[in-house]
Order: sequence, then C-alpha cells, then structure tokens
Amino acid sequence: MPFVVTEGCINCKNTSCVEACPSEAFHEGPNFLVINPDSCFDCGRCKPACPLAAIMDGTKIPESQAHFVQINADMALVWPKITEKIAPAPDAEEWEGVVDKLKLLET
Repeated sequence: MPFVVTEGCINCKNTSCVEACPSEAFHEGPNFLVINPDSCFDCGRCKPACPLAAIMDGTKIPESQAHFVQINADMALVWPKITEKIAPAPDAEEWEGVVDKLKLLET
C-alpha cells in the first residue's frame, strides 16, 4: 500500500514532500495535499521530508486516520498534480499540532 497524507497536512501544505517524491505522486487541493496511490511506488522518501509527520505508511496507518486512504485516492483523481515545492500556507505554523481538522478539509 502506498504512503498516505493524513490530517496533519490540512491547512499546512508544506511541500517538502513533493520535492522528495521521484514518482510525482502528489496532488494539490485548496488546503491539503494527497498522494495518488496509483503513482506512488512506496519509496518512502516523502515521509521523512514532512516536518509535521503527516505522511504515513499505508500499512501502518492508525484507525483514526484510516479514512485518509480513501480521501487520498479520491482527491488524486480531481486535484492537479504538483511536482515542485511551493510556499506553505501563510498560517501553517498556527495549525501545527491542531487535531480534528477533517472538518476544515476543502475539496
């Protein structure tokens, strides 16, 4: 199973992970990034590149974040691919460590 972007990325969008991805598997939404499971070849380079630990191995994802597997798959079909690092959300630091952000996800 590919890597999955989880709740910690909502309202952050630090794109260091995008820069680390050799398979160009990331897609960008209004306030969140996702990994296309059909493009990800499980190299794992994105996980340590994420400063918020928002990227998880799909085989080790906790139940509380499991719904993000489907969110990543669905939104990767809709949102455009992103292949270069961009500036994070302007208020990204304010959202670091905040929990229960799913309700803030813009699709």
